[in-house]
Amino acid sequence: MLSMRTPITKPMMAPGTLPMAAPQPSPQQRFDSSWAAAVNAMTDQGVAITAQDRGAGVIRGNRAGVPVTANVTIEANGNVQVSFETVGAAEKDPGLTQRLRDSYLRRMGR
Repeated sequence: MLSMRTPITKPMMAPGTLPMAAPQPSPQQRFDSSWAAAVNAMTDQGVAITAQDRGAGVIRGNRAGVPVTANVTIEANGNVQVSFETVGAAEKDPGLTQRLRDSYLRRMGR
């Protein structure tokens, strides 16, 4: 009895060629994604956005009398840095800054 088997093979590459890596997003693309995630994280946490200045990388808002600022910057190495600042949240809403950070990370798929 003869058995017919289909061999499992890997795709062949020409000698001396390397597999292509997926293109990396540009710093501006990373900024845009981070900006959108920061705005949406603030909205997720009930922050009313009062001002957005993309050129300066600043988003301002307010939640129940607590001023909130998000700063989005591109560092010299091309990485994007995002920070959230709250004034008076320790007394009025102690977990706000952490919730903003968690919402941002969730929006970024982390």
